[in-house]
Amino acid sequence: MRRLLSALAVTGCLLTGLPAVTLAQSLPGFTLWSGVKSENQLPFRLDFGGQTNSWDRYRLRIPAQKMKLAVAQFVITYPDYYKGEFDSKDMEIRVKGKKVPISEIKWDKENRRIDIFPQEAVPAGSGVELVLNNVKNPSFAGMFYFQCQVLSPGDVPLLRSLGTWILSIS
Repeated sequence: MRRLLSALAVTGCLLTGLPAVTLAQSLPGFTLWSGVKSENQLPFRLDFGGQTNSWDRYRLRIPAQKMKLAVAQFVITYPDYYKGEFDSKDMEIRVKGKKVPISEIKWDKENRRIDIFPQEAVPAGSGVELVLNNVKNPSFAGMFYFQCQVLSPGDVPLLRSLGTWILSIS
């Protein structure tokens, strides 16, 4: 009986003493001095932890309450000091966990802009996730402000800002 209690005590200490492994960086959390109002920050997830000079998957989310109008084009812009690489052949739009067919994706490296065109407009009030697969993170750590802009069908052809993803690569 003593051996059993000793074994349970040692096992309990080992399990609680091990640090929890974080599989991904997620959501903006608590940000101080970002210059972006909290209501303009958009949630995100970096599936492989956002480590410098490594491959990652960015899940850039747009909450349903931000989608006030239908969207015919998503535009992601990023800062000039972000030196990562994107795979424009492997990006997705997800609504309620389901893929939305994409008609075209344009990555303009010089203007630091990604244009994603769904085949049909994404309805208003839908929670959207823009998934960027096979992203090569930059080799230097930093905070990177990715801007989300959208174009609505039949609207004035001006991009409207929905918010900012504040990504931290370490």
